[in-house]
Amino acid sequence: MAENRASVYAEGVPCWVDAQLPDVEAGKRFYGELFGWTFEDWFGPFAQALKDGEPVAALVRKADGRLPTVWTVYFATPDAAALARRIRAAGGQVVSAPVPAGELGVTALVTDPEGAVFALWQPVEHPGFGRRHEPGTFAWAELYARDTEAANAFYGDLFREALFGPDTEPDVGRAPVTDVFPAEMPPHFLVHFAVEDVPAALEDVTRLGGRVQAPPFATSYGTVAVVTDNQGASFALLHR
Repeated sequence: MAENRASVYAEGVPCWVDAQLPDVEAGKRFYGELFGWTFEDWFGPFAQALKDGEPVAALVRKADGRLPTVWTVYFATPDAAALARRIRAAGGQVVSAPVPAGELGVTALVTDPEGAVFALWQPVEHPGFGRRHEPGTFAWAELYARDTEAANAFYGDLFREALFGPDTEPDVGRAPVTDVFPAEMPPHFLVHFAVEDVPAALEDVTRLGGRVQAPPFATSYGTVAVVTDNQGASFALLHR
């Protein structure tokens, strides 16, 4: 069932993901075959990815080749400007101040105190994911941090209700960078997409020109493998 309703996404709940890529058409081919996505033209330079006709992600061409090729997770908020102020007051940074995305909503790009980048989404006409938690859609976002206690304090204060409220089932976790990545890897969020069979999906990733960064390993939230697409954007495959 489609979940594209604003009420689904309380403040602090991951509600959207997009990928900044050098070549959007190549991205469409890669993710279209890997996850069964179709695409439609969307706001500005964005191509919206659909799964069974419902929105699940977006791809956009990098405006500057010096920018990273990366997946970004967006957290829902009723007031992006107010949340950006709270992030700054807590030691984070506002990379791009809140701006309207047409009639879709208001977005901002921010970092936590360690520099992990994430985005904010204040919905207007676009609440966020139409499907999630099923194969080929968003399933989890893991923060790889250097100081996990500091991350607990920052996000626990910022998104307390979404993380610790009654009956919540968070789509976010955190782990030390060194659990999966080299110690020199900067803190970052890793977007996870659900798959029915991790080894089979890994075969598809390599066949389509991607590569395996970390073979399957067990976590508290399922079996995970970390990969990059055919343009270098990292993401994870998750089976629960």
